[in-house]
Amino acid sequence: MHITCLGLNHTTTTVSLRERLAFSDENIRAALARLGCGGWHTMPSGHDVTELVIVSTCNRIELYVVSSAVIFTELEIFLSDVRGVEREELHPHLYRFKDMDAIRHLFEVAAGLDSLVIGEPQILGQITRSLELARGQNAAGPVLNRLFQAAIHAGKRARTETAISRNPASVSSLAASLAERAVHPMAEAQIVILGAGEMAELAVEALRKRGAKNILVVNRTLERAHTLAQRWDAQAATFEHLDNALESADILVASTGAPHTIISVEMVKQAMQARAQHPLVLIDIAVPRDIDPETAHIQHVRLYDIDHLNDRLEHSLAERMAQVPQVKAILEDELTGFDTYLKSLEMLPLIADIHQQAETIRRAELERTLRRLPDLTDEERARIEMLTQSLVKKLLDRPTNRLRAEAACLHAPEYATVARTLFGLKRENDLCSFSGGACPISAAAD
Repeated sequence: MHITCLGLNHTTTTVSLRERLAFSDENIRAALARLGCGGWHTMPSGHDVTELVIVSTCNRIELYVVSSAVIFTELEIFLSDVRGVEREELHPHLYRFKDMDAIRHLFEVAAGLDSLVIGEPQILGQITRSLELARGQNAAGPVLNRLFQAAIHAGKRARTETAISRNPASVSSLAASLAERAVHPMAEAQIVILGAGEMAELAVEALRKRGAKNILVVNRTLERAHTLAQRWDAQAATFEHLDNALESADILVASTGAPHTIISVEMVKQAMQARAQHPLVLIDIAVPRDIDPETAHIQHVRLYDIDHLNDRLEHSLAERMAQVPQVKAILEDELTGFDTYLKSLEMLPLIADIHQQAETIRRAELERTLRRLPDLTDEERARIEMLTQSLVKKLLDRPTNRLRAEAACLHAPEYATVARTLFGLKRENDLCSFSGGACPISAAAD
C-alpha cells in the first residue's frame, strides 16, 4: 500500500488557475462520493484506492490517497475531470509526493512551513475541515485518519512550543498588533477604518480577533462602507463625517486607494484641540499615503506609515524564520512516531492470521466438547464459550503485543517468519500490508 499526494500551491501556479481548481465543500463531497459509490475502488489501471482526502484552500489544492500502487497519472486525470481543467494545463504545475515524502509534506503544511505567510494558523483549521469532509463520505480510512490527526497534532505543537506564529506576518495584522499595544483595552477603543477595500477588510478582521468592538468604517461611497460594516457588525459613514470621526477616534487605520493625502495636518490639529490631550494613533497602510507625514509632529499623535510597518514586518518575519529549525525538530519527532505506527501495521496481517487460526481451533474444539455434553443448559454452554474465548485471548495477548512492538525493529521480517513457523501459518513474505513485501513507506524512512 502507498500514500500518495498530488497537488499545487502558490509557489507552482497563478491565483487564476488555483481559483479554477478550488473545491467548495459541496465539490469535495461530490468528488469523495466517487470513492464511496465504487467508482474509485478499482482504477482503470487495476490499482485499488481505499482512502482519499482533498485539501482545498486559496493557496493550495492537494489530494491525499491510499492505494495499492503509486497513481499520479490517475490522480491527474481525476483532478482534471472533477474541476473541468485540461490535464495538459495542470501537468506542469503539479508536485508529486509518495509515502514518507507525502507524509512529511502534510506535516510541513500543517506546521505552516509551506504557507505563503510562514507559520500562519488558518491552515490547521482547513486541514481539520478536509478530514471532517472525508469522514463524512467514509473516504478517510484508518491510515489517512491517523495521518491527518498526527499532522494536526504536529502543527499544534509547532505553534505552542515555538514562536512560529506569534509575531505579526502581514501589514494588516501588524497594524492591528500596534493598535492593540497603543490602546488598552481594545474592547473599549473607538477605531476608525478609512477605506473599504481589501486591506481595510483584512485590518478589520485582525482587529476583531484582538477584541475590537467599536469600529466605524469611513469611505467615499456609503454603499461600500455599509458592505464592510455589515459583515463585521460595525458602523458606516462617508468622508463628510471624517472630521467628527477624527475627534472621537482612539485609533485610525487608513487604507484608501486615493492618489493624494486625505488627512491633512490641519485636520488632525483641529481634531486634537477638541480631544483634551487624548492621544490618537494613526496607522497609514495606504500606498500612496493617506495621511500627511507631518502629522507625526503633532503633540499626542503617534503615526505609523507603510515604511515603519514594513521595517517592523521584516523583523517579525525574520523572527518567525528563526523558529524554523525548532519546528523541523518537532516534526521529525512526530514523523518518527507516525513511522512507528506505520511499521506496526506491517504486522497486522500476521496477527490477524494468528487470531483467525486460534478462533478456528477454539470453535472446532468447543463444538466437539459440547456434543459430548448434551445435558448442559444454555447458561452453562455460554459460560464454557466465554471460558474458551478468555483462554485464547490471554494466550495470544503477549505474543501479539510482542509482534507489534518488534514491527519497528530492523529484524521484523525474521520475527514474522519465526512466528509463522511456530504457529504453522502457510503464507510467507507478506509481512508488509503496504506492498506485499518490503514496505516502501518504511524503507523510505530508514
